[in-house]
Amino acid sequence: MALSPQPHVAPVRRIRYLIFLKDVFILACTTFGGPQVHLAMMLDRLVTKRRYLTEEELMELNALCQILPGPTSTQTITALGFKIGGPNLAYITLLIWSLPAVLLMTAAGIGIFYSEQNAISLNFTRFIQPMAVGFLIVAGYRIARKVIHNQLDLVLAIVSALTAYAFPSPFMTPIVIVAGGLATAMTYRKQQVMEKAPIRIQWANFFLWLGVLIGAAVLGAVTQSLPVRLFENFYRNGSLVFGGGQVLTPMLYNEFVEFKKYLSREEFLSGLALVQTIPGPVFAFASYIGTLSMRSEGLSGQLLGSLTATMGIFLPGTFLIFFVYRFWNQLKRYRVVRASLEGINAASTGLTAAAALTLFQPMSDHWPSAVVVIITILLLEFSKIPPYLLILGGLVLGFVL
Repeated sequence: MALSPQPHVAPVRRIRYLIFLKDVFILACTTFGGPQVHLAMMLDRLVTKRRYLTEEELMELNALCQILPGPTSTQTITALGFKIGGPNLAYITLLIWSLPAVLLMTAAGIGIFYSEQNAISLNFTRFIQPMAVGFLIVAGYRIARKVIHNQLDLVLAIVSALTAYAFPSPFMTPIVIVAGGLATAMTYRKQQVMEKAPIRIQWANFFLWLGVLIGAAVLGAVTQSLPVRLFENFYRNGSLVFGGGQVLTPMLYNEFVEFKKYLSREEFLSGLALVQTIPGPVFAFASYIGTLSMRSEGLSGQLLGSLTATMGIFLPGTFLIFFVYRFWNQLKRYRVVRASLEGINAASTGLTAAAALTLFQPMSDHWPSAVVVIITILLLEFSKIPPYLLILGGLVLGFVL
């Protein structure tokens, strides 16, 4: 006799989804400092406390997102939503994860424009940059302890750091990551043999990504509409950037400050400082740039600029992770794929070290900034003060002094 569906299953599943979304919202409001810090906090909440997945599964998922263009931490948590509840939960996860940061950076763009109109100083953000460097150093150290297991991993991390530091180009990031993956792929015989299944690829999301990319470029060229061109600009950047917000920053600077001159250098750097003070994805910096790019159209134009920039920067990575994740479980059964993830994680650790060194170097001659970096590291490592309270403390100190 066939068993009838148990009536309590659906409500239990809904409760589980709500608990997961609550955890996503908590992370969205408390994770400062970019994808490396995000990963450390995701490990704590989603793995250690909630056990939605194992540490190995989260590191695998993060490594997969590292080799795809787009915002790494956003793709990681969106893919986890997909794993737990399918596409609908994944889209809600993406919205909840990105919305606080997007709203804050949109408000920052409007506030910067208002401050310029009324000659208000922005010096209160001056302690945030060195604090962000401290966050980056600690995050890199914590992740390194988890992903560097042997001498080869250590060598890959060091070589990746030196290469990225010596050649500070956005194009170097995918090269370093792929090289790290290839280096450990050759050690695949150490991996456990798993039964393989045929890889079935569903191409819909790939063609959707490609279609939007081409369609936006054509529509922008034909209409010359600023919102359409903004969407195309950010969609293109979101489709090409590997390695997170630190890599995205120089690309956006070159396009919107040097080339298009939508923002001044001072406006760009003010926004870059402010994005370090907010939780959630660093890619929300695009919302700030979109807001200021359409300031001449009034408040409605600024909001439209934020919307088009936000959609443009987040959609490519979402389409691509939805495309790849559907056959990821079959793909990772191959030993060479699993082995390559070890090198990808090690190389990513090296990239974090290079970014921290690059950001710290201009501060090394300014002893107050260097002291702030050191104090931030010590507080993160040896106190239980939540990161967001440290950031708020830095802001208050900036106001007071």
